[in-house]
Amino acid sequence: MRNIKDISVIIPIYNESNIILELYERLVKVLTELALSYEIIFVNDGSSDDSMQQILALSRKDKDVLYIDFNRNFGHQIAVSAGMEQCLGRCAVIIDGDLQDPPELIPKLYSEYKKGYDVVYAQRNKRLGETFLKKITAKMFYRILERITNFTIPFDAGDFRLIDKKVVVALNEMTEPNKFLRGQIAWLGFSHTSVKFDRDSRKQGVSGYSYGKMFRLALDAITGFSDRPLLFVSRLGLIISLLSFFIILFAVFSYFALDRTVSGWTSLIISSAFIGGIQLLSIGIIGEYIARIDKSVKKRPLYMVKDTNIIPAVDEGSKDD
Repeated sequence: MRNIKDISVIIPIYNESNIILELYERLVKVLTELALSYEIIFVNDGSSDDSMQQILALSRKDKDVLYIDFNRNFGHQIAVSAGMEQCLGRCAVIIDGDLQDPPELIPKLYSEYKKGYDVVYAQRNKRLGETFLKKITAKMFYRILERITNFTIPFDAGDFRLIDKKVVVALNEMTEPNKFLRGQIAWLGFSHTSVKFDRDSRKQGVSGYSYGKMFRLALDAITGFSDRPLLFVSRLGLIISLLSFFIILFAVFSYFALDRTVSGWTSLIISSAFIGGIQLLSIGIIGEYIARIDKSVKKRPLYMVKDTNIIPAVDEGSKDD
């Protein structure tokens, strides 16, 4: 039977074999200095390099290193969710496996947590090594998300944070397949604070988060926490309908009162293309919501596990007297 730990560290891994050992050593040093009992849960999200071999080697020499090995790549948010489903710590730290989030910040997060906060998130002062395009699109995304939701998601805060066990339990009850964890945590409304830091650039390799994946995550965030896009579609449809109605009235008035026919091939083509584009955009927005409903109705597992060394927790009430 696994024992309850003071802290669980959940690390999604995707092709980080050259960094795993350094990450582990820095984590253990920090956690040992804090004098906390701990477990480190690596979630291998379908890595194509030898990341899993590195994790296996660590688990053989350290019983507090646990792992979940996925059948394939299911995505960063799903990997973190898998770790939270298995962690037994009184609190949990979510940290990326690329060392852009420094393990040395954990003592500050834990210090704020001990003051009574349920969520302590790491807020970035600087984002070193990131392109101007990535910075500006991230800034725009969070500002837009703030305007279309009825709760506040902290600016410049990724998934690197410390959360209390009761937050983990609440997140595990939120079973939607399109995960946006930082939004889910904010939506829950637990007491929170922040610790500021400068985010390092990647030590090796390239980010697994392409612009396509970032766009998909943004869609998950918007459709998961706001119905404003649907309201936008309906209002836009109303505006265009009213505009079209007035144009018809003008055409009828010109024909009968002014004895003049409204003509113009160019204006006709432009208006048709414009309205067609609006229709396709509207159908696309509605389709995104329907696609998420479809995924939820199917109730497929969020991920499939190839291998793990995690022993399921034993329910104390099920033990024989």
